[in-house]
Formats: sequence, structure tokens, C-alpha cells
Amino acid sequence: MSMGRALADGIAALGLDLPADTPARLEAFARLLIKWNKVYNLTALRDEAQVVTHHLLDSLSVLPHLAGVTRLVDVGSGGGLPGVVLAIARPDLQVDSVETVQKKATFQNQARIELKLEHFRAHHARIESWQPPYGPDAAPDGIISRAFADLADFVNLTAHLAGPDTRLFAMKGVYPADEIARLPAGFVLERCLELAVPGLDAARHLLIVKRT
Repeated sequence: MSMGRALADGIAALGLDLPADTPARLEAFARLLIKWNKVYNLTALRDEAQVVTHHLLDSLSVLPHLAGVTRLVDVGSGGGLPGVVLAIARPDLQVDSVETVQKKATFQNQARIELKLEHFRAHHARIESWQPPYGPDAAPDGIISRAFADLADFVNLTAHLAGPDTRLFAMKGVYPADEIARLPAGFVLERCLELAVPGLDAARHLLIVKRT
């Protein structure tokens, strides 16, 4: 099965209604990721089918739960996952990706240029000292991480960005009961959603955290 067909089928299985050019743009991103990965080691996955399921569709699986988010910060997204994928799927979404590794931030900005992602920006910085470009008085609606860190570390490192209405979205595998039990004071688990990713036979959960 071609990558484009696998993407189109996966998007349909997720029940997503996306712009018509989304599968083609996601495929272009995947091919760019695979190309750069040969030199920059952006991901351990090199098989096209696995890139589609484990990276692209996995990233897209959270999209229905970001409906009220207009400004999103992606923390430690490496090769642009999920940030670039979400920016492609939702062209109206302002995505600021914060990545500590220079080569990975460089790749993300190259993807922004080649895919003409007007509302996506990659920043080479440490999240604990970074401030959003829209000013310190305006908090992001959402902060997301995928395989970034322990839940408590994720919350502690991004707490300075979280306003009273900000939601923190942690993409996890198996339900992390021990991590949830260690949530820092002042934050609470609002919801835990089990995600089904087409073609991926593995547990996936989305934890949504807010200020108390």
C-alpha cells in the first residue's frame, strides 16, 4: 500500500474531516523526515509504514481533543511530532515548537518553509526559560508533549506558561498511574482518554491536566 493511501485510510478510520490536500502534505512531511533522518537521526523509525502509523496517525489521534485550542506549544517534539503534523492538519492552529536540540529545530523550520506552514514556528530553546512570542500576558490554550518526560517533569517545566484556562496534553502509552499520582501541587488530572491509532497495536492514552 502506498504511503498516501495508508494516510488517507488512517485519517478516515480516525473519523477526521480534514482539508483535501492534507494526506499529500503529510506524505511530503514524512518523506522529508525520512530524508533528513539519514543524516540527522531524527527518529529511530525508518520504515515508511511505521512512520505513517507510529508518527503521523499517532499524532493525528489527539486532534479531536484540541477543538478549543487556537495557540498550542509543543514541547520536545524532536522531528516535529506532533507539532508539524497538527499544523498541517489544522492550518488555523498557531503552533510553537520548543526543541533543545539545534539540528531538530533546524529540521522543523525547514519543514515549515517547504510545506508553507504559516502558523508554525520552531524555537531552539529550553522550555523552562522560554516565553511565547505573543507576550507573557497571553497564555497558550494548550501545551502538548509526546514521549517527552515524566508527567510531573512536564508540568513543572511548563508551569510558567500555563494560565488558568490552559490545558496540558501529555501523550502516553500505557496508563501511567504512578506518574499521575506524582502530579505537582496546584495541578490536577482533568481527563484521561484512551486513543485508538489505526494500524498500531499498542496502548495509547492522552492525559489532560489543568490548574486547580
